[in-house]
Amino acid sequence: MTRTLEGRHAVVTGAGSGIGRACAERLAEAGCHVTLIGRHIGRLEESSDRIGLEAAFVAPADVTDPDALAAAIEAGRDRFGPIDILINNAGTATSAPFLKTSADDLRAMLALNLEAPAEAARLVLPGMLTRRWGRIVNVASTAGLKGYPYVSAYVAAKHGLVGLTRAVALEVAAKGVTVNAVCPGFTDTELVARSVEAITGKTGRTGDEARAALAASNPQGRLITPDEVAQTIVWLCGDGASGVNGVAVPVAGGEL
Repeated sequence: MTRTLEGRHAVVTGAGSGIGRACAERLAEAGCHVTLIGRHIGRLEESSDRIGLEAAFVAPADVTDPDALAAAIEAGRDRFGPIDILINNAGTATSAPFLKTSADDLRAMLALNLEAPAEAARLVLPGMLTRRWGRIVNVASTAGLKGYPYVSAYVAAKHGLVGLTRAVALEVAAKGVTVNAVCPGFTDTELVARSVEAITGKTGRTGDEARAALAASNPQGRLITPDEVAQTIVWLCGDGASGVNGVAVPVAGGEL
């Protein structure tokens, strides 16, 4: 990885593990200073240790709390200066049949997977537009491009995030800012680990059988790695992708 983003300041939400941690590490390798946002300070500190204290700043916050999110972003701005890159990665999924998915369940999925990314974008876009350079990458999912059973609230939220990406991208297209989404398939993260636990608990399958069932959705017959998603994100942030705007890039081995 060459230092194609030297001196840029990136904010990564959900940076304590999985795709967020891999993304923060890859952005730092590309030359960024990185503000790490998430709920679990211990995990954020682990990410910071892996990156190095000079390049990383820990700003714990629950992204669904607008005041906490704003304070974390402002703290990062105080530490590293104007924000050039925003990676909206924080998210999770809850699983239930649609008829057992309550209105509160739906609101919770929308708050984390759609409203929080929108709020973060509102906080960083004005500066990007003033400087006429910026990159926003929303970590959606293949669930933002197709349907999956038993995760209807999550699917709805991620479809909304892809739609938000496309709409905002058109508004800023002539102003030096790009807005894109990446849509990973089943990825080897804690989210998939929880899905494996749910499958084994409900079906009696072994853990290996449950993982194989999830990997089967990928024509390559495997789970995606967090680093594959991270490298796609770093590419979208670089000058080589300056003409890529408003797209939702599947990282799913040909699933879509």
